[in-house]
Amino acid sequence: MRRHGSDDDKFAELIYISGDDELNASESDDQAEFDSDNAVDDLLDEPETGLPPQLSYSVLKESEIRRRIDEDASHLSAMLCLPKSETTLILRHFNWDTSKVSDSWFADEFEVRRQVGLPTAPQKVTLPPPSDRCSLTCTICFEKHRLTSFHSADCGHRFCRWCWRKYIKQCVVDGPRCLQLRCPEPSCKILVGDDLIDQIADEKVRKSYSNFALRSYVENSSKRKWCPAPNCEYAVEFNSIGEGDYDVSCLCSHNFCWNCAEDKHSPVDCETVKNWSLKNAADSQNELWKKVNTKPCPKCSRSIEKNAGCMHMRCAAPCRHEFCWVCLESWVGHSYSCNKYKYQHYYERWAANEKSRQIAVRDLKDVRENVVLKIGSIHGENPIQLVFLTEAWEQIVECRRVLKWTFAYGYYLPTGEAAKKQFFEYLQGQADTCLERLHDCAEKEMRKFVAQESCTKEYRAFQVKLIDLTKLCRTYFENLVRALENGLSDVETGMNAKRQKMKN
Repeated sequence: MRRHGSDDDKFAELIYISGDDELNASESDDQAEFDSDNAVDDLLDEPETGLPPQLSYSVLKESEIRRRIDEDASHLSAMLCLPKSETTLILRHFNWDTSKVSDSWFADEFEVRRQVGLPTAPQKVTLPPPSDRCSLTCTICFEKHRLTSFHSADCGHRFCRWCWRKYIKQCVVDGPRCLQLRCPEPSCKILVGDDLIDQIADEKVRKSYSNFALRSYVENSSKRKWCPAPNCEYAVEFNSIGEGDYDVSCLCSHNFCWNCAEDKHSPVDCETVKNWSLKNAADSQNELWKKVNTKPCPKCSRSIEKNAGCMHMRCAAPCRHEFCWVCLESWVGHSYSCNKYKYQHYYERWAANEKSRQIAVRDLKDVRENVVLKIGSIHGENPIQLVFLTEAWEQIVECRRVLKWTFAYGYYLPTGEAAKKQFFEYLQGQADTCLERLHDCAEKEMRKFVAQESCTKEYRAFQVKLIDLTKLCRTYFENLVRALENGLSDVETGMNAKRQKMKN
């Protein structure tokens, strides 16, 4: 995606594709053949239409969830000509899928009623004898109560208000299973509707029951999930679901993957994140120390501790096997420029970028709350003119996140694909250099412009530089993510182009 606009854009582009020593990775003769310049050019020339479309999702507050529950129940009540309390029970049974409810109901109403726990036929209500119309004995507490104190579900089994309250309270205390609350009569399978619970239970129990009902609307649906951020009460609803890994952003500012609910992890897939997390969790402190300080001999498996600076290792007698400490390959015919780093290499850099990301999140908050106000006061600019500061830090946070996951990507990259590995390390090195320049500018150079002694000319130069570096990082990382998500397929394009040139 080349830019041919302003001088600033051309300046940023030249930095990216220049021959600067910091930006160009060294290429050794023993590495696989591929044309990095062609591959990067092809990558940058990809049209933006190749990007996946933005997925449609919405973030739901508690009030919105309750409104939707009420609307779904009311709509179904009107369509099926049933009380709202019954349609609510039906919707819960079918996990709030209104289409499935209507299809099943009109296919076999009797079977739906039986499955849900609704009466399949009109219930006969037996009234007390004429001489005892004012009181009735409860079959739970065996106490006599006024007839007006008795209540029943749709089955007609009557119990006193006090026994109903105790029964409902105990079921709600037991947890979400209270949404399947059945009549206290042991042989009865009829569910208790929300209207009876609202009529009998006290306020605290009603509130707990209502919260379980709200949770079921989110947790029992295939297209809704709670935001996994601590203490966040928002839910996310997808309007369309397909294959792939989808990143969503909650109103609480937490970004996470819809598929696995882990933190946003593009360009790596959910399976890589799962394997990486399991591997990190399996490595205790002792195991981590062993990985850093000792390794098994590739031939006899005896544990060897590194006590010298070079990577040339020799096992003790009688094995005497010579191998490379880094890649564990035989030293015979081995190159001194070995770069086959193992887990510890990738983990340390993954963890370092995550720590840098967390610090950047803290610094971004400080810029929004303090730095913008100070610089605006000193240089006479309003918040809109200073948006480039927050944009730079937002880009740093996002780039740190992407760069972090590229190390997990690199760890699982097949060792047999040398050309892809070389191209990956080239792109990753370029990304790291671009990001360090931006981070250094935003973190260190910005400090002096918060002080009173900074001059306007220097500030303007800093502003242009920060904007250029932000654009550069954004462009590069967007293409880096696309390259990794496409499986580094541009390597083949670069290699084919080079072969064609050689033929011509």
